[in-house]
Amino acid sequence: MRPSTSPASTSRSSRPGSARLPDPVPDIYFGGSSPAAGKVAAEHADVYLTWGEPPQAVAEKIAWIRELAAAEGRGPDHRPIRFGIRMHVITRDTSEEAWAEADRLLKGIDPETIKQVQDGLRRSESEGQRRMLDLHSGRTDDLEIYPNVWAGVGLVRGGAGTALVGSHEEVADRIQEYAALGLDEFVLSAYPHLEGAYWFGEGVLPILAERGLWKDERPQRHHSSSVPFASVGRAAR
Repeated sequence: MRPSTSPASTSRSSRPGSARLPDPVPDIYFGGSSPAAGKVAAEHADVYLTWGEPPQAVAEKIAWIRELAAAEGRGPDHRPIRFGIRMHVITRDTSEEAWAEADRLLKGIDPETIKQVQDGLRRSESEGQRRMLDLHSGRTDDLEIYPNVWAGVGLVRGGAGTALVGSHEEVADRIQEYAALGLDEFVLSAYPHLEGAYWFGEGVLPILAERGLWKDERPQRHHSSSVPFASVGRAAR
């Protein structure tokens, strides 16, 4: 005769260790533009994320969240809140190449697709999504809403709908401008993702490093030659 087991005890025993907190505890990243979201961010978020808007609008958001956080007793000396931004990037060796890529992406989108996506997004109750829609209002012209800030991505997708577009130097300039507002974290992506990562990593990051805005935190590794015994040959010579 087997001892009986209650459903509650079975559930607890089937999740060993679930009551243990991770060590270290990961930071909480949170975004939202509504009054309710601002309150949650001020109380609980380690990093408040905003979607890409012109710098003035981003500065106003940062000031808003800082004020709410201060009301919760948070400040530079106690549970400081950090800020980040989520955007896309189209960066090339020249500005002309970057904008040509943005135009190529736009020309590949069927107008009916834009209409359908926009109709669906307008039904969203998200305040952040409304702000993204207001940046372009569904139009396909005049999408540069601020120097090197392009709202074209938001025509066919919800959420983060803006991209930094320009030469590597110009993209670095815009990142520096946003960083000066108080942004510590940049969550960036591109289309296609892998190629975009290479363009940014090889073109923009070295400029940011020269300006003291980015540092490679990876341990420095010695890169040995792929040619066997190359060092022995050099020593012999």
